[in-house]
Amino acid sequence: MSDAPSNRPLVWIPREVHADAVADLETWADVRRGWGADATTEAEIAPLAQGVLLRTARLDAEQLRRMPRLRIVARHGVGTDTVDTVFAREHGIRITTTPEANVLSVAEHAIALLMAVRRGVGAAAAGTADRAALVGGELSGSTLGLIGYGRIARRVARIARGGFDMRVLAFDPAVPDDDVRADGAEPRALDDLLAEADAVSVHVPLVAGTGGLLGAAQFRRMRPHAVVVNTSRGGVVDEEALAAALDAGEIGGAGLDVSEVEPMPADHPLRGRANVLVTPHIGGQTREAMRRVALEAAASLRAELSR
Repeated sequence: MSDAPSNRPLVWIPREVHADAVADLETWADVRRGWGADATTEAEIAPLAQGVLLRTARLDAEQLRRMPRLRIVARHGVGTDTVDTVFAREHGIRITTTPEANVLSVAEHAIALLMAVRRGVGAAAAGTADRAALVGGELSGSTLGLIGYGRIARRVARIARGGFDMRVLAFDPAVPDDDVRADGAEPRALDDLLAEADAVSVHVPLVAGTGGLLGAAQFRRMRPHAVVVNTSRGGVVDEEALAAALDAGEIGGAGLDVSEVEPMPADHPLRGRANVLVTPHIGGQTREAMRRVALEAAASLRAELSR
């Protein structure tokens, strides 16, 4: 436990983050960790915590209610679905995210999943498919559809166009068509994008209106060789409908870094398929990104708690 003076703001970090961020926090805050030999439990820290650096843990309304001094939850990432945002807003608790820090790593992972599924890398590496069946497809010259056109999607578009000469389509009602065109991509309505794309990469948050955004009706519109990639949030893709679409041959494969339940259960119907590659939400988990994200979250805590 920290020996910092008691008049410093108290920050709780439930799960391990980059050491550089912890060291930065310790220069001005009383830092309590949820891991290691001097771990502090949530029950111990709840009455005292003024800030939380939240990585993969969750904070629901009941947990937040037990933290009467809490002023800020600094998310280690871009999503806020692990925090009860309604309770936080009603009680004046600020929630921050790190929208810039892991853009490159998640974008690279999306491309890696797409390449791996198109080339059958998972089955090839596992030795579960006959060599004659391992005939993949090239990315070069094919069409990539992006659902959502924020920071990560734009970086995916740059890699796809610059590295593979892919044609890029984008659907995002919040982004003006002229902005999409300025990047060299082509705006499309969702149904048209699904019908034209050889691969669809999902880049939207899980909020009201995006749950099950890709479901049975959407998969039926896609090309039979098309690949679905999801590095955003699991609930955006209807996993039952995805499994059914794969069984019916309506689409060609999927690369998933996120799932409705994480980690994806071993007996999940999407497991064990030669044309599906599942990774355990590691899109932003590079050495470089983990440091950037943690430091950005730490900076948000300092900005709020130093006021």
